[in-house]
Amino acid sequence: MSELYAVRRGRLRDRCAASGSAAALVSRPANVRYLAGGAPPGSVLLVGPGEDALLCSRTAATDPLDGRPDEQLRVRVLPVPGGDTVVAAADLVAASGAASLAVEEHHLTVARHRALSSVAPGLRLNDLAGAVEQLRIVKDEDEIACLRIAAEITDQALSELLESILVGRTERHLALELERRLVDHGADGTAFPTSVATGPNSGLGRHRPSDRRVEEGDFLSVCLGANYRGYRCEIGRTFVIGTTPADWQIELYDLVFAAQRAGREALAPGVEYREVDRAARHVLDAAGHGEGLAPQTGHGVGLEMEEDPQLAPAAMGKLDVCVPVTVEPGVHLPGRGGVRIDDTLVVRPEADGGPELLTITTKELLAL
Repeated sequence: MSELYAVRRGRLRDRCAASGSAAALVSRPANVRYLAGGAPPGSVLLVGPGEDALLCSRTAATDPLDGRPDEQLRVRVLPVPGGDTVVAAADLVAASGAASLAVEEHHLTVARHRALSSVAPGLRLNDLAGAVEQLRIVKDEDEIACLRIAAEITDQALSELLESILVGRTERHLALELERRLVDHGADGTAFPTSVATGPNSGLGRHRPSDRRVEEGDFLSVCLGANYRGYRCEIGRTFVIGTTPADWQIELYDLVFAAQRAGREALAPGVEYREVDRAARHVLDAAGHGEGLAPQTGHGVGLEMEEDPQLAPAAMGKLDVCVPVTVEPGVHLPGRGGVRIDDTLVVRPEADGGPELLTITTKELLAL
């Protein structure tokens, strides 16, 4: 793994050199972890000049949620506990005689940016402008293997819940049980707060579980995901509780299912991001549900729950091989409820079988 992280840092170093920067200061935690293997709280990564270094404000722990720093990477712990690692990095770069430093302006606070400029006034600051995020879009097979395990854990947790008695239990209780099951099956934690929505709440994106109890005839929509070695997946499913689905429930479910299938089938190398969104959105729009739809029908996943690319109407760019994304259309009818269906997939060429579906829990409309 050390060689892998070194290669990633080498790619960033090449980008910096091409833009005229002698070194790069990476402060966004997910980016630090991607390049260093671990990101202890408050740490930053200095890539060049000379050797790369991970700067920490206290001794680097081995919390699985933070990852384990690359053993070949120099780790420097600040002599003053709680010291500012950004300022310390600027000191190192200035002392090396470098004339410029690329920083993540989109992550640094105004106060830290000012402190950095103050401690090294002769240092020219350039913007990394999302360079590391761009490197992270295409995943290697080790990253995809982690995503695959995260999806397996998530599928297991959901399948076990579906075998239990649901009527009378609260949304909050079910969400807590799902999160416990994720950890029981090997997750380091949840990928995001688990959403359980019943009855009139169903179909709402990222609904915060309430004390509403599950009733017979309800739609029940769940959205959850596991965090495994820092990599996160997402699954969303909708079911009917305790009885045969009503005609309107079947009609709405079939519509969202068709939209989700259209989005999944559009995933291919070279396809524009917005074309995937359009494929799913068109199905719902044509049925009269265009208003009130989410601003995007999917997004990238990895070390963060919502990464590039964004599958949205105005998104620019094209899909590449080995890019994991979600496809998650949904419709909510105020006062009645709704349907959400969400999968995590990896873009693969048609010669390799097309998009790889990681979340495999059935999408059949089940009456539980």
